[in-house]
Amino acid sequence: MKISTTSAVAANFPARNLPLTADLLAELFDHAPDVAFFVKDSAGRYLAVNESLVKRHGYRFKSQVLGRRPCDICPGDFGQLPAEQDAQVLRTGKPLIDHLEQQWYLPRRPVWCLTTKLPLRDAAGEIVGLIGISRDVRAPVDLRNIPGELAAVLEHFEKNLAEPATPSSLARRAGLTSPKFARLIHRFFDLTPTQFLNQTRLAAAARLLRETSLGVSAIAQECGFYDHSAFSRAFHSAMGATPSEYRKARQEAGLANKKTSDLAP
Repeated sequence: MKISTTSAVAANFPARNLPLTADLLAELFDHAPDVAFFVKDSAGRYLAVNESLVKRHGYRFKSQVLGRRPCDICPGDFGQLPAEQDAQVLRTGKPLIDHLEQQWYLPRRPVWCLTTKLPLRDAAGEIVGLIGISRDVRAPVDLRNIPGELAAVLEHFEKNLAEPATPSSLARRAGLTSPKFARLIHRFFDLTPTQFLNQTRLAAAARLLRETSLGVSAIAQECGFYDHSAFSRAFHSAMGATPSEYRKARQEAGLANKKTSDLAP
C-alpha cells in the first residue's frame, strides 16, 4: 500500500512529540524579512516576535517589544487597528484571514500587508492567546511585464478610479475569464482581484489625503467610493485611522520632520 510523504512523516513524528515552541517559530521567521511573526497572550501582549516585526517598529531588540501591546509601540491611531483586531479574535475565536492593510516601517515608509491571526486554545478549548503573521504584499510590477490587453485594462482602471469597476468587468474588458483574470492578478500582484482593486483605490486616497487639500467626500468619489461612510470604514480597516485622522497624522509627521531638518547643522 502506497503511503503519502505527509502521512509517513506524521506517523514517524507525532505532533505531540515535536518540541515546537513559540520561540522556535520566532527563530524560524527571523529568516523571513518580508513577514512579521507574533504570538500574543490573552491580553494582546507579545510573547514571541521575529526580527522583522522588531525592525518595523524602529527597535533593535526583541526585549523592547515583548510584554507590550501594539498600541504601546505604534504611534497614535496606527496602534489601534491591530489592537482592535486582536480583541475581536480573542473575544470571538474567529480567525482573521489575509486582511489587507497598510503598515509603516518606521520612520515613514508605508508597506501593504496581508495579515492573518488565529486563536490559540488550551487543552480545555479556552482561548489563551493568538498567533499570526503580516506578510508584505509583493511590490507592484512594471505594466510592461504584464500581457498587453491586461496591462491596458489595469492602466485605465488606475487612471480612472471614479469609474465603476469590478473584477468581472475588468476581466471582460481584458478578454479573460474571471478565473484566468484572478490567476494573473495573483501571479503579478500577490493579491486577489478584489484586494487589488481595494488596495489601488485606498492607496490613491491616502496619497490625495497627504498631498492635496481636497475634502474627504471629494477624495472618496475621486477614488471610486460613492458612500462616505463606506469609504471611512474601508479606510480605517486598512490604515488604522479614519481619513481625517490619517491626514492630520501625516501633516503632523511632516511638520516634525521639517523642524528636525531645519535644526540640522
